[in-house]
Amino acid sequence: MTSIQAVQSQIAESSAEAVVASALQKAHADTHNTFLNIMEHSALERARQVDRGDIIGPLAGVPFAVKDNFLTHEVPTTAASNFLEDFVSPLQATAVKKLEAQGAICIGKVNLDAFAHGGSTENSAFGVTKNAVDETRVAGGSSGGSAVAVALDIVPFALGTDTGGSIRQPASFNGVVGLKPTYGAVSRYGVVAMASGTDTIGVLSSTVGDAELLMTFLSGQDARDMTTLPDFFSLDEQNNGKKLGVIKEFMGEGVDEQVRARIEAAVEQYKTLGYDVEEVSLPLLKYAIAIYYTVIPAEISSNLARYDGVRYGTQKGKDGSLTDVYELSRHAGFVQENKRRIIIGNYVLSSGFFDAYYQKAQKARTLLINEFTTLFAEYDALLGPVSPSPAFTIGESVDDPLEVYLRDVMTVPASLAGLPALSVPVGATDSGLPVGLQIIGARKSDAKILAIAREIEGKNE
Repeated sequence: MTSIQAVQSQIAESSAEAVVASALQKAHADTHNTFLNIMEHSALERARQVDRGDIIGPLAGVPFAVKDNFLTHEVPTTAASNFLEDFVSPLQATAVKKLEAQGAICIGKVNLDAFAHGGSTENSAFGVTKNAVDETRVAGGSSGGSAVAVALDIVPFALGTDTGGSIRQPASFNGVVGLKPTYGAVSRYGVVAMASGTDTIGVLSSTVGDAELLMTFLSGQDARDMTTLPDFFSLDEQNNGKKLGVIKEFMGEGVDEQVRARIEAAVEQYKTLGYDVEEVSLPLLKYAIAIYYTVIPAEISSNLARYDGVRYGTQKGKDGSLTDVYELSRHAGFVQENKRRIIIGNYVLSSGFFDAYYQKAQKARTLLINEFTTLFAEYDALLGPVSPSPAFTIGESVDDPLEVYLRDVMTVPASLAGLPALSVPVGATDSGLPVGLQIIGARKSDAKILAIAREIEGKNE
């Protein structure tokens, strides 16, 4: 994989147009079903403008890809759903605009689970994206295309979204760095909503340093997203803390032995670097999946209610009644996983069940947040695996949604609490499948966990 700095050296030695043309060639030749749309015309034109000096900036000429739930000009934004197969946005997502303002060049839109519902890209309406290391295995999700585009060295970085692990898990599965910032650190304006209470914009990159650099451009308040926070990210923040906690519940039964071994090796490496590492416990983690799959489907059902073939989305059944339009449009536009989450969400919000399920889940979520807060009063960051297993085989869990949900057990807790968390590669299994170490920090400690990750980067591969 090539870092941003290495790409900048290539541009200096040749030209932005040559570098972008090479990235486009790789994207066209890809066999992993990574790209849904390639923005060849605009990418090459912007590259020529960089070479002429019309576009300048610290990322001038550096190609990148975006998950296809970010609104962009020129090509459709589908969210990997048939509902939006022809939708071309009149505006750009704030995150894309910020990167382009620094001179970066978007070369295309990459695959995801439809509406970001899933952890394998098997729920995409346009086919599964294959793992970058082993094509028989999933890329992870929902930002699977973003991870693979970086892992295959098509681009040095890509944008993704993380609602319950959708950046960290595919990053772990493909051996790249994946950062989910603090909730509200980066504007969500112009990104197709999944669950507004945890949706977070982040990056997948070849190095920790690249993720740090990109956060300096992406973070900050946006008047069009009222959840954004005043810019708190600073590379000058010192990592003075040397106390880490290994989450006991993440290292127990059900964790693949080789995954556990790679995490334990990383923990030992931190000890040699002078860190004080202790085992810690978060008892409420056992309820995290139940909390997540109560709260999040409720928000999903609300956000997707607008997709009916009349207000939003491709319309079907135009010659029938209004009911026909709704039913036929939604039947064709939503994949099975979308429908499953809508049904769950409407159920937990329905009269008679709201207090028993949704309200209770939100109270339990608050208790989980309190447990994290207590630990962060003593520890600088918490460690554990990203996923209990390496990338699984394509089709292995497609008929067992509960098994897929349970795979999120290690990523949803940080999402529910709005905490920054990242995946950094720490080696591979005996069969060569990448393993990622998850580092979780307190709110607004994004720079600190990146600094902690940088110390371990590359030392256990």
